Amino acid sequence: MSNDLMQKIVSLCKRRGFVFPGSDIYGGLANTWDYGPLGVELKKNVADAWWKFFVSSRLDMLGLDAAILMNPKVWQASGHVENFNDAQVDCKECKARHRADHLIEDVLPDEKVEGLSPEELTKIIEKNEIKCPKCGKRDFTKARVFNLLFQTSIGSVEDETSAVYLRGELAQGMFVNFKAIQESMRKKLPFGIAQMGRCFRNEITPGNFIFRTLEFDLMEFEYFIHQNEWENQFEYWLDEMHNWVSFIGLDKEKTRVREHTKDELSHYSKRTVDIEYETPFGWKEMYGLAYRTDFDLKNHMEKSGQNMEYLDPYTNEKFIPHVVEPTFGLSRTVLMILLSAYDEEAVPTSKEGETETRVVMRFAKHLAPFKVAILPLSNKLLDDAKEVWELLSPHATCDFDTTGSIGKRYRRQDEIGTPYCVTYDFDSGEDGMVTIRDRDTMEQERVKITDLVAYLSEKLAS
Repeated sequence: MSNDLMQKIVSLCKRRGFVFPGSDIYGGLANTWDYGPLGVELKKNVADAWWKFFVSSRLDMLGLDAAILMNPKVWQASGHVENFNDAQVDCKECKARHRADHLIEDVLPDEKVEGLSPEELTKIIEKNEIKCPKCGKRDFTKARVFNLLFQTSIGSVEDETSAVYLRGELAQGMFVNFKAIQESMRKKLPFGIAQMGRCFRNEITPGNFIFRTLEFDLMEFEYFIHQNEWENQFEYWLDEMHNWVSFIGLDKEKTRVREHTKDELSHYSKRTVDIEYETPFGWKEMYGLAYRTDFDLKNHMEKSGQNMEYLDPYTNEKFIPHVVEPTFGLSRTVLMILLSAYDEEAVPTSKEGETETRVVMRFAKHLAPFKVAILPLSNKLLDDAKEVWELLSPHATCDFDTTGSIGKRYRRQDEIGTPYCVTYDFDSGEDGMVTIRDRDTMEQERVKITDLVAYLSEKLAS
């Protein structure tokens, strides 16, 4: 099933309102995607769960929402203007542009390309006669370096504009605000600053649905520590990231930790690991954990002239804090949840001995876009069924589905991952009861309407 799983996921997402191709009525824009009604709910549920798990439930974490546009000196000080680069090649036949390392990895997955120069990447492409994925030709330009930051400008008059960059990561907003947050909130080390938001990278080879796109959502925090604590803190946060993976219902057997080699470490990192997920297109990075040392705060201190030192109130030691950084791709998390949740099973039909395929998105209950669907058995029961929706909607996100037979509606709710369906039938007005159907077991149970809130609250919490 893994061979066509991505195709099934992409089809389901468009058909059921999770994710649509961006600008679709105009032919689209490559590697841009719009999150539909169900995708918005799923994405929001993941983000809310992450914020509660790592931020609001802890005493040592604070939130921030920094501006997307920052003074360009920030990106110069961080090293992104100079070092945030990839090597690209162009197909001479169809003019398609590709990232050289991705081009090689797709054909030679065991080839080590991290840290190689453009010249070395060019030799591998030529030696192995790698084809262009778009046209199949083997005629590429030499690999050359380009910067991943999107550049734009501020100002309405052309000759008076000034260049700025769309942020390529969230981290710098947290670094430049470190001192203001530490002093205003009176925080002692160790503590973290967390943020969620949109980032932009001029990726040459985006693809695989929402895995790699030009704009994407990140969730991350910078955890500020004394240098002597970094190894213990690194292992602690790696464990917490594994706990988060379990919390959102991903299969641990499909995750692994990959250590970065010295050649592929970012310019700011002393140690980095990736938590990878086994996708239909190979093991791919889902999350990252980096020890950024004091690189960022030290550089911002030097370039801005502002003091970024921390005074330890217990030892009176002054030092620039070091940082451990867990990074979580929200867009990638949504994709991995979709891949992990997708299930097909054979179920019996009304004809004896025959079966049909039931598609079920087995989302963790707290992440499902709709927690409950209200299904009136007949249009004559709409008003009474809406009263049930009004009863439940303050407590859980509810759908109200009236189209098609009850069997088709059950299948539709299975396919979008709704944990429970509540059917209001012709007996409900007489006995004050409704039928609740479980997504995973398909078992049904009659429950009093007056007990619905308590019953479903307990079920959804389990």
